[in-house]
Amino acid sequence: MRTTARKFVAATSRETLRLVREALGADAIVLSHRVTAQGVEIVAMVEGEVQGVVQQGSAPAQPVAAPVAAAPVAPVAAPVAAPVSVQPPALAPVARSMPSAPAPVASAVPVAPVPPITAAAASAAAPADTVLEELHSMRGMIEEQLASVVWNDRQRRDPVRGRLLRTLLGAGFSARLSKAMLEKLPTGRTYAEGMAYVRSELIRAVPVHEDEDALFAEGGVYALMGPTGVGKTTTTAKLAARCVMRFGADKLALVTTDSYRIGAYEQLRIYGQILNVPVYAVKDAADLHLVLRDLREKHMVLIDTVGMSQRDRAVPEQIAMLGQSPRPVKKLLLLNATSHGDTLNEVVHAYRHGNELAGCIFTKVDEATHPGALIDTVIRHRLPVHYISSGQKVPENLMQADRAQLVDSVFQPRQHSPLFVPAESDLQEEAASGAASQHAVQKAQGETDLLRLKYQNLIRAMAHDAQELATTASALAGAQIGFERARSLWRQATDEEAGQKVVLQDLLVHARSEVAAGCENYVLALCGQVGLRSNEGGDAYECHGSLLLSDRTGLPMAAPNQWLSTAATRGAKDAARKPGARQVPWLHQQDLGHRPMVHLLTRLPGIEAMVQWQAAGQRWLARAPGSTAVIDSRTGSPDTLARMDFEFGEGRPVHFRGKAALLAEAQADVVLRFNAAAMAAGIARDEMPALRCVATRIVDARSGNLLALSHALSNIGTEVPAQQLARWMGWALDAEPCFRLLRDGVQLVGGIGELGDPDIMKRLLIAGQMTTTVWRLLQAEGEWADRARALMGQLTGRPARNGRAMSGSALSAGMGKLFLLLDALGTESTAPVQPPRALEQPQKLERQD
Repeated sequence: MRTTARKFVAATSRETLRLVREALGADAIVLSHRVTAQGVEIVAMVEGEVQGVVQQGSAPAQPVAAPVAAAPVAPVAAPVAAPVSVQPPALAPVARSMPSAPAPVASAVPVAPVPPITAAAASAAAPADTVLEELHSMRGMIEEQLASVVWNDRQRRDPVRGRLLRTLLGAGFSARLSKAMLEKLPTGRTYAEGMAYVRSELIRAVPVHEDEDALFAEGGVYALMGPTGVGKTTTTAKLAARCVMRFGADKLALVTTDSYRIGAYEQLRIYGQILNVPVYAVKDAADLHLVLRDLREKHMVLIDTVGMSQRDRAVPEQIAMLGQSPRPVKKLLLLNATSHGDTLNEVVHAYRHGNELAGCIFTKVDEATHPGALIDTVIRHRLPVHYISSGQKVPENLMQADRAQLVDSVFQPRQHSPLFVPAESDLQEEAASGAASQHAVQKAQGETDLLRLKYQNLIRAMAHDAQELATTASALAGAQIGFERARSLWRQATDEEAGQKVVLQDLLVHARSEVAAGCENYVLALCGQVGLRSNEGGDAYECHGSLLLSDRTGLPMAAPNQWLSTAATRGAKDAARKPGARQVPWLHQQDLGHRPMVHLLTRLPGIEAMVQWQAAGQRWLARAPGSTAVIDSRTGSPDTLARMDFEFGEGRPVHFRGKAALLAEAQADVVLRFNAAAMAAGIARDEMPALRCVATRIVDARSGNLLALSHALSNIGTEVPAQQLARWMGWALDAEPCFRLLRDGVQLVGGIGELGDPDIMKRLLIAGQMTTTVWRLLQAEGEWADRARALMGQLTGRPARNGRAMSGSALSAGMGKLFLLLDALGTESTAPVQPPRALEQPQKLERQD
């Protein structure tokens, strides 16, 4: 049937809807609604025509009267690849005029190509963004339906798991953490065994500050922070009493910043008089600075801060005031045990944003009915629990946190039955027989298949030509850029059965295959890192990873692993954060073939790592600043790399930043000079590593003026020429932006959740490999690559203009939308339309400095 969507434009939504009713009747279906420069635009259809398109999903297959050579429509259960022998027409816009919907088929039946409709109807086509929003929405419905099928089947096979889940939810734990905890529970356990497993997992996961002696011995300034009414003043008094009992009143002082609450200072002053401890009141950052300077001789200072709602805009100001003090202030966040889990989550995000928390204290635990939310919060945010407050008595009702006691308190029997948490009897239904349960699963699966059929027909009626998408997919699959692997991983992102270990194993298999096909003599492993932020709370992370580059072209082939750490301690002296600290040892343990591996680093590694890698036989090449202090082995005199005299060879003509230039390399043997870092690492002066320095110089071809000079250090011997080392370093600098694409790639597979998200590493692994495909397509040459990039630009609504290259971010988004459309249409790629071209790259020098 032929659809007749119509577009209506008027000054206001009310006026536009009136035009729709007058033209199509009161039962018209609105397809899209947006505000344009001309006014409010609505695209609508008659209800019967929309239902006709959707109902075709359940109609029997009908042969077409006048078949024309076209792609066969693949069945849902066993998709068949679309043929690509016919050269496709020029790429049309994604927001194409709405074609007539082809009849769905139960098997591969040739169907006539979808003819275009009239120009009037073409002008009424829905925008591409609207179509893709509908696709995302319907894909979510299908995934929910499939998840329901999987869960019902799992419930049928292991009902104890469902009972344990309800127990955890009833105790206040979030669904995400509960499911993640039960994911590894072995099947066939009794309820008692399952609870013992849950208890042990919780005890292992709860972060607790266990050494109170070390806390008091270290001393310092502690600020107790939290929302209003959480018990900061009382808890400050309890902590003060413990301090006085530990080392006396003369080494302690109390400070309050609460000038809002009536009697706040008086309450703390009374506690101070009882304990014989001085109490100071401050109003602003200047006052706090003066008071803390006067109290610099005190072993410990406790600050009672003003209570603020987590949504109060003044919270960042209070955090900034504490951060400006002359002495470092350690912040302890007070969490109210009676609060809902979502409230606790908001509180942690508000007080942690741009602020490092030393830990937390649980308050009002004696009043809580669902304390599981507290434990859930600290597990997800990795917030160490220092103390537990469970009453008003000072100091008796403040106890040191204990893992086992915390977990056991969650599952203690309650005096009253909970009213707001459904019990087993409330949810219990008639026990279904095995056949009835199996019938329910089959029914749900059938509903999912029907929904998928309707989904596909809606796409064929509203979206891009399926033949064109199949042709592009086939060209990408044959171009040897990892497209099929990226698409397979994209599917695994929503597959609950495919966990992190499965994905990691797949990536290793893929890496071996790429290394065997793309490397000749060496495997180049580029180490890099990128900062990430969670989608739900803005938590900062630091991701370290490796890209395996071809020693023929320098292009990324595989990203076998990623490592994630919170960025709260960024800048701290953590050996794991230094260049290559995680990647090099892990890659050394993997079997990636017989070719030797060379680790490329864009920053110089630590002296301790150099010594360890040398002992382990690890080859590395790193960019070094000109200020690096060395001893020239030729003269034995100390120097820096920038001041050394190099004998450069004959220059080769290149283009550098649009200019004709000459490129030349030189090399020299050096020894790193003994420094404080080597002394701290326990490395003797005569154990300082001897390295090979490669200098790369670029001069103007006409004037001879120096345009760029860079240095690299390596422990690789003379078996690799200096020119080859310089080329590898250039490739590393060219490929380094690929790590930044990880931010876009991770959004394609669901983004980054909060701390404790069980699938966060799985999504990172998938995103890492997908970025290599995006990067290789970004660098590829040839008609097939131009057409693929143009199609993805249309899918995102951001086509390249004025001959400019498409950005990696736009290409990532386009690839995600291409995956979505291909899966929706059940399209699988076939043999490439044209033989893949070698992705040889000219030597790029734009990134030299």
